[in-house]
Amino acid sequence: MTGPVGPSRVRRFAMAVAWSSFLSAGVLEALVFAVVDPTELRWFGATPIELTAQAIYTLSFLIFWAVIALGASLSLLLVSLPDDVRPSRHAPGWPR
Repeated sequence: MTGPVGPSRVRRFAMAVAWSSFLSAGVLEALVFAVVDPTELRWFGATPIELTAQAIYTLSFLIFWAVIALGASLSLLLVSLPDDVRPSRHAPGWPR
């Protein structure tokens, strides 16, 4: 008798990356906008950005979330090796 099958490995990794990057993006946005006023932002120092403060907060959060998720995904990809490439802890042919 087997119980219900849980989420696959890929889904667990995706959930871990999405949730941790979501929390990190929230903290980063709070830190950035504690120092930066969104109404005074300019495109490379020239033209002011003509968006509402809420739109700037939303876009910056989504950008922070995407960049942090990409970094976390790449880290997770580099850390987890495929099953067939993992080094064996036992001598070849063990057990017989």
